[in-house]
Amino acid sequence: MSLGIVVKGSEGIVLAADSRVTLTAQIPQPNGIILHLPVNFDNATKLLTFAEPNNYIAAVTYGDAVIGTTPSDLRTAKSFMPEFEVGIKEQGRLAVGDFSQKLSDFFLKQWKDRVPPGHQTPGMVFVVGGFDEGSAYGSVFQFSIPNSPIPSEEAPGEFGITMGGQPEITSRIVQGFDVRLMGIVKKTLALSDQQENDLRKALAQLQLQIPFPVLPLQDCIDLAVFLIKTTSTAQNLSIGVRGVGGAVDVAVITQGKGLEVVKQKNHLAKDF
Repeated sequence: MSLGIVVKGSEGIVLAADSRVTLTAQIPQPNGIILHLPVNFDNATKLLTFAEPNNYIAAVTYGDAVIGTTPSDLRTAKSFMPEFEVGIKEQGRLAVGDFSQKLSDFFLKQWKDRVPPGHQTPGMVFVVGGFDEGSAYGSVFQFSIPNSPIPSEEAPGEFGITMGGQPEITSRIVQGFDVRLMGIVKKTLALSDQQENDLRKALAQLQLQIPFPVLPLQDCIDLAVFLIKTTSTAQNLSIGVRGVGGAVDVAVITQGKGLEVVKQKNHLAKDF
């Protein structure tokens, strides 16, 4: 589940993610039925940062919370970071696209090592943002393990927002309608592909008019945090899977300074 957001503006890139991991507990009942209950943990780190010289790149992850199928072998993406960092330490500063491919190759291997073939799953999605050396503006790539491991660049040459996980609330705010609307309408009214495209174009006028090319970096931060906190609050007030919650971790990447962590939970400073 979760909600990961990457905003690419002219002043830099903002990456934000919530801290909730949702697992499913299987509880056997006396009648032989197995009860499936969601269990939440609110201190996960889904904002991935990297050491120099790749401190001009960061990533957020959403979708499957863990890799593995047995309770004793479940691993989050964050838990693999020391191993990944050691593996690329001698390769120098990488371009965002090349870095994304190496990150994808690494996690695809972890998946194959821990998940049996044919296991049905939505997959673990990564959105990677950063600056190539000498580039004026950033770039954003996305890939999914194990389903779509080849990174694809999001809206190259444009500014905008990439979000995923549980985007039902955010899509209503940004797009003006729920992401499930097109499928519902097409099925209910038996629309052709052309009619679906025409409807999609007509609904574009409902989009929230956000001027991404001129949006200051602080406003990009405010937008990402607003969408995650609003989703968490809405889920707390409604019936459904409460997959977004906990602290919001935020980082920015700029062409001049590289990565700066704006807000990150401090696991060692909790008031016990």
